[in-house]
Amino acid sequence: MNSLSLHSKLVGVYANCGCFTSAHSMFQITENLNVFAYNWMISALTFNGFFKEAINYFSLLQQSKNLVPNSYTFQFLLKCCVGLSDPNKGKEVHCVTYKFGHHANSSVVNSLIEMYCKCDSLLYARQLFDKMPQPDIISWTNMISAYSNSGQLQESQSLFNKMILTGLEPNEFTWNALITGYARIGDCDGAFTSFSKMTKTGLIPDVVTWNTMISGFVQSQQTIKAMELFNQMLVAKVKPNPITITGILPAITSMGSVNSGREIHSQIFKTNMHTNPFISSALIDMYSKCGCVKLARKVFDTTSSKNIASWNAMIGCYGKHGIIDSAIELFHKMEEEGVDPNQITLTCVLASCSHGGYVDKGLAIFMRVKESQKVKIRDEHYGCVVDMLCRSGKMEMAYDLMQELGVGITDSMVGALLNGCVVYDRGDLAKKMSEEVVKRPGGFVGLCNVYAGEGEWEKAERLREVMKVHGVKKEHGFSYLFDNM
Repeated sequence: MNSLSLHSKLVGVYANCGCFTSAHSMFQITENLNVFAYNWMISALTFNGFFKEAINYFSLLQQSKNLVPNSYTFQFLLKCCVGLSDPNKGKEVHCVTYKFGHHANSSVVNSLIEMYCKCDSLLYARQLFDKMPQPDIISWTNMISAYSNSGQLQESQSLFNKMILTGLEPNEFTWNALITGYARIGDCDGAFTSFSKMTKTGLIPDVVTWNTMISGFVQSQQTIKAMELFNQMLVAKVKPNPITITGILPAITSMGSVNSGREIHSQIFKTNMHTNPFISSALIDMYSKCGCVKLARKVFDTTSSKNIASWNAMIGCYGKHGIIDSAIELFHKMEEEGVDPNQITLTCVLASCSHGGYVDKGLAIFMRVKESQKVKIRDEHYGCVVDMLCRSGKMEMAYDLMQELGVGITDSMVGALLNGCVVYDRGDLAKKMSEEVVKRPGGFVGLCNVYAGEGEWEKAERLREVMKVHGVKKEHGFSYLFDNM
């Protein structure tokens, strides 16, 4: 083995192990690297989410006088474009494939089709597909999956039928793509028909197929059907995996069935998934939404490796159930253990303080986190602060904050201010904000209430006439009714 080949392989070893500093150093000190070294860097960086850095290495490859990219280079690079969700960058890569003569390579074309499909450029994907002289099973599956994901089931089924007429047999991925499409739109008959046909071809549905069915029915609000499928999966002795569990728990939450939740929890222990922090977070959220705060805390306390999602779920649980002191205490404990809050954490704790009337504590947390610059403050955080101030009657402070935000004012902030003006009889502030209020459909109703509350019926009536002209309608209220499960 010559030294050039060895150095190129060392670049690949370091890159595949995620040691990008060492890989880059080896890359820099080695002269005349081969194309495989570039491919290893591009693929490893893409796999680890460093998409822009991967593209930079492709730029270096293009600058090389003695090397040209091969088909694998373009396949890795197109996955990078998918990671960036950038169809324009994908089109640039597509153009470069012509320059190096890889535009007709079947693997590259399949990667191009996949890129266009996943970047919501289905028209470009179909044009490429239709130009292929002999699409293979990967080509057909990519297109069928894309149409299923976009809800175009008729086209998806039509392509599936055409594929069979060409003599190609669908594999489990092709069947899963079709089943997913039917399940997501709640078409039980279509999903089960495809499921049954799949088994008749000799393919045994694996955990991926079951997950596809379950998650599809959950997404289409067919929660009872999703639970039935989960039980059928267990009867078929197919072992659920973490994707199964995180897919079925939202169904339990929607049904509000604690007993079903306990059954799933039991399955989690049987399959030794209780140590997975994402599973634990989903369990905490499920118990929280079913009103079982103690069970949620038990799951939290027994989770050995908590991640930020675990903390957020438990803080949010306390906030939703009005146990504000515990939410704030847990937030401080999280910080003491060296876990930095993220945007969701801040939203959870501020919303808790707002609903509990803990204005001083909420403002103190907001200012401290803002000054630490650990979390990028977003509109929803300012919205929580405005809501907090309005609920506690600090209307002047809320108004001043909104004036400082200027163009950053959101509908929820305007709604909170108007509600506060009605409750605390501060029509003067509502009128000051009237120009901002009438820019928003929801603001008309709130301002009408302010005028009516102050007995200014003529202004309220004029505003209602303006609402009619602009086609603004007050939304009707509604309630959910759950059967006892």
